[in-house]
Amino acid sequence: MRVHPNARMTVKGRVLLIQRVHDARWSVRAAATAAGITVRTAYKWLARYRAGGIAALADRSSRPGRSPHRTPPAQEAIIVALRARRLGGAAISREVAVPRSTVGAVLRRHALGRLRPAPPPEPVRRYERAHPGELVHVDIKQLGRITRVGHRITGDWRHRPRGIGWEFVHVCIDDASRAAYVEVLPTDHATDACAFLARAVAWFAARGVRVERVMTDNGAAYRARAFRTACSALHVRPLRTRPYRPQTNGKAERFIQTLLREWAYAQPYATSADRFRALGPWLRFYNHERPHSALRDRSPVTRLPEAAA
Repeated sequence: MRVHPNARMTVKGRVLLIQRVHDARWSVRAAATAAGITVRTAYKWLARYRAGGIAALADRSSRPGRSPHRTPPAQEAIIVALRARRLGGAAISREVAVPRSTVGAVLRRHALGRLRPAPPPEPVRRYERAHPGELVHVDIKQLGRITRVGHRITGDWRHRPRGIGWEFVHVCIDDASRAAYVEVLPTDHATDACAFLARAVAWFAARGVRVERVMTDNGAAYRARAFRTACSALHVRPLRTRPYRPQTNGKAERFIQTLLREWAYAQPYATSADRFRALGPWLRFYNHERPHSALRDRSPVTRLPEAAA
C-alpha cells in the first residue's frame, strides 16, 4: 500500500515519536497518545530505533522471507528467453508447460508484461570501393563430395551420400568490380587458405589489379598466424568482420549463393570431378558475360583495367 510521505505514522511521524521520548523526555504513553497509536506500537518503533538508528524507522519490504512455491530461477530464465523471441503468454505456457497465470506473473516481475513493438529492421548499408583491388572479400564454402546423383537433385534423402568427405570452395571477389576467383581445395585449413590467397592476388595482378586489402570472417584459417604472415608477404592488409556480423562480408556471401545456384546445384553431377570441370566455364561466363545488376547489367570484367586497354 502506498502512503503519503506526510501521513501521521510514516517515517516523519516515527522520528517525531523518537524525538519526544528521547529529547523532550515525554513518557512513552504520552508520546503514543499524541501520535494516535498504541503503546505497544510505540515500543516497537523505539526498539527498532535503538537497534538501527533513524534508518531502521523506514518501511520494510512486505516480501516474505522465503517463497517455496515461487517459479524456479531456471524456469524463469526460460520464460524470459522465450519472451525475447516475442512469444505470447499462451505460447510460452505451452512451451514451458506451466500455467498461463504463472507465465504472466514472471513476465510482470521482469517488466515484460506488455509485448512492445518490434524494433525496426536495421537499414541496409550498401557500399562499394572506389577502384578494383582496394578490397577483396575471401570466404570458404564446404561442399560434400559426389559419387552419384544426390538428394538435392532427386529429392530422395535415401540417395544422400554418407562418409565420403568434403571439398572446400575458396572464393575471392573484388569489391569494386565483382570479378571473382575460385578454387576447390581439399581443406579449409590455413595452409590452403594462404596458398589460395597468393594465387588469387596473382590472378588479379595479371589483370592489372593490385590487391590492397582482404576481408575475411573469423574462421580459424584466417585467424592463424600463417595467414597474417602470408598477407604481410603479399603486402595486403588483412581485415576481419565483426563477430556475428556476416553481412560485413556480404559480397562474398552473396557470390557464394550465386555460385551454388548457378554451378554447384545447377545440374546433376555424377562425380565431384564432373562438378569441378564445370567450374572453369561457369567462372569465365560469370566474369566476362553474365550481367550484374550492381554494375548496371554489365559484366565484372568491364571494370577491370585490362578491359580499358
